[in-house]
Amino acid sequence: MKASVVIRSKDEADRLRLTLASLAAQSESAEVVVVNDGSSDHTDAVLAEARGDLDLVAVHHATPAGRSAAANAGATRASGDVVIFLDGDTLAEPEFVARHMDRHRQREGLIVRGETHHLRCTRPFLDPASGTPRAGEEDRVARMSDNELNRALVTPDQIRNDFASIDRRGQPGIYPGFGPRKLFDLEMAALRDDPDCAVLWAAASGANQSLSRAAFLASGGFHPDISINEHRELALRLCRSGMKMVATEARSYHMTHRSGWRDPLEDLEWEAVFYDAHPEPVVALLPLFWQSISDNSALPEPARIGSLRELELRSARFEEMVGREAVRQAYIAATCDSGELVS
Repeated sequence: MKASVVIRSKDEADRLRLTLASLAAQSESAEVVVVNDGSSDHTDAVLAEARGDLDLVAVHHATPAGRSAAANAGATRASGDVVIFLDGDTLAEPEFVARHMDRHRQREGLIVRGETHHLRCTRPFLDPASGTPRAGEEDRVARMSDNELNRALVTPDQIRNDFASIDRRGQPGIYPGFGPRKLFDLEMAALRDDPDCAVLWAAASGANQSLSRAAFLASGGFHPDISINEHRELALRLCRSGMKMVATEARSYHMTHRSGWRDPLEDLEWEAVFYDAHPEPVVALLPLFWQSISDNSALPEPARIGSLRELELRSARFEEMVGREAVRQAYIAATCDSGELVS
């Protein structure tokens, strides 16, 4: 059984170089398919450098096609039995491929989600290996002492010879902050401790996730009109077809490069498309689950949803209702009237 790691990357050449270095250091080798999605930086040069160290396939888009289309293009070009999705600003620990593949060798029909961590220290850098600052971060980087700067760098030598030092800097969650950390904890707890929960598709991840390439292609891949939560929409379809979400200990490390995170409660382009494709109460209430765990939640206490199992149980009460806002309003009214909805 062979693995293909599919990477979508746009204008992140220096981080991509480190991502590829982490894949060259794997205990189990894999084909690496990089979709250069319309980059205007030196991504081409980085890919050329990496060819000697990896079984590398490069797919070049002249103009950006977007996250879903780029991932679909990469999976189409891949040759592995299993595709593992990774982003071009994310490191893979040395056992990353092996741990994903161990799960697939144990059983067919799995969607395997790994442990998604982040490296907060990389945020001010254009190039985390050299310490070159991002635009607007020049003064911050200039104020760092040599010792502080060296502690923040992520270098190819560390990746090859001392990955444990990188792991010690990692923190759970794809981005820093209370919300991403809490979401990580709840998702991984559900995958590990509640395997019969019908809403495990909501614990899907956009990176550090794997499945059969044949199943991915047969499903049509990621929804072309969704660029945030496309991984959850795909997982919902696949779980409804009989596949099963499970966890692995494989760790990835997002090299943070922005302030804040792409919050699905603020970036709402996905909502209408997702619900139109799956007009179900559980999809309508999914944002309320995320609101519930926010550190600034405006939801009334009785309406807050504390786990994926609770999301499953509460949404089941509205199975005959249609319309996102209708479901949400009815749900909040019911919980605030009774104070308790779970049966």
